[in-house]
Amino acid sequence: MKFALFYEIPVARPWSRHSEHEAYKNVVAQAVLGEQAGFHSLWTVEHHFLEEFSHCSNPEVLYGHIAAKTSKLRLGYGVRLLPKPYNHPVRTAESVAVLDLLSDGRVEFGTGRSATRAELEGFGIDPKHTRAMWTEALQHIVGCWTNDEYSFNGTYWSMPRRRVLPKPLQDPHPPIWGATTSLEGHRNIGRLGIGLCSFSVGLPPESFKEKVDEYRKGISECEKPVGKFMNNQAATFTMVHCANTNEQAFADAAESMVWYPKVGARQIASLSDWMHGRDLGNYAYAADVARSRDAGTLDQIDFDYIRDSGAAMVGDPDRCIEIGERYAASGCDMLFCLVNPYKIPHKAVMRCIELMGEKVIPALSGR
Repeated sequence: MKFALFYEIPVARPWSRHSEHEAYKNVVAQAVLGEQAGFHSLWTVEHHFLEEFSHCSNPEVLYGHIAAKTSKLRLGYGVRLLPKPYNHPVRTAESVAVLDLLSDGRVEFGTGRSATRAELEGFGIDPKHTRAMWTEALQHIVGCWTNDEYSFNGTYWSMPRRRVLPKPLQDPHPPIWGATTSLEGHRNIGRLGIGLCSFSVGLPPESFKEKVDEYRKGISECEKPVGKFMNNQAATFTMVHCANTNEQAFADAAESMVWYPKVGARQIASLSDWMHGRDLGNYAYAADVARSRDAGTLDQIDFDYIRDSGAAMVGDPDRCIEIGERYAASGCDMLFCLVNPYKIPHKAVMRCIELMGEKVIPALSGR
């Protein structure tokens, strides 16, 4: 099992003029240490308008900066939003290629379609079109990367024959991944022959097995990958904090590890509120989250549950290894480690990364 650093880049209130500056500088320092500690890669989200929760709206600039400060750490889009007008397929193909060249071929290309009202409404996107847009955009991006000249005439984008430059360094292109929440989506990701970016926040590691099984079914049904090769890897992300003692880890992380799943769930529920009375289609899970919110279930989430169920990897190295073993047993190929869900202090995050590298990653890398 491989380990990756994963970031939303939250900025907790109250804000000062330097809050965002400090948050980004901290991520860079943690990335450099993460490479030294043996993390496989660093991934960040692309989110818009999500105050406090994520101030990471243009991560490509960050990736380029981290690429210049590291030499082995792979750089993952976690994820690039593909629906129109977030990012045009040609601009995506160009941008990913530039990063791949500058990083000496270290890009992992994660993709997604968005799932919050703030973002979809903010960009004027009809949720019922996002999956079709995502699928079409993927095809155009691969076409731009792998053809000397390329043209397309799709439902959402068209381009006359052009030579899209530059091309990525990785041949034929960087590994492609897709993010999903629903069981149906997991199977669909597999059918496309791309890597799985799943979610385990607020859930015990064993809950991932059903999702992996659906993904593997999809992989077995894949007749022709959307990319030029099959990327058969299953990844999920969870909150992670490792400290010298269990007591220290729990004290550092308790507030953030309760705040993050509650706020994240409410962001998803907002999509159901916005689409009230309309068919949610493949966003039906948002209605389930909204019902949980309205029933008060979200308010019942506490740190005791998160800690005791293994819904976060939190504790001393031995405890983190034990929880990691549960992820490995569930079929996880790569664990995305959300090391700062909200406001765990930078010094504590740095110590977490050190301990993961010294104790946890070596113990689990062969699982």
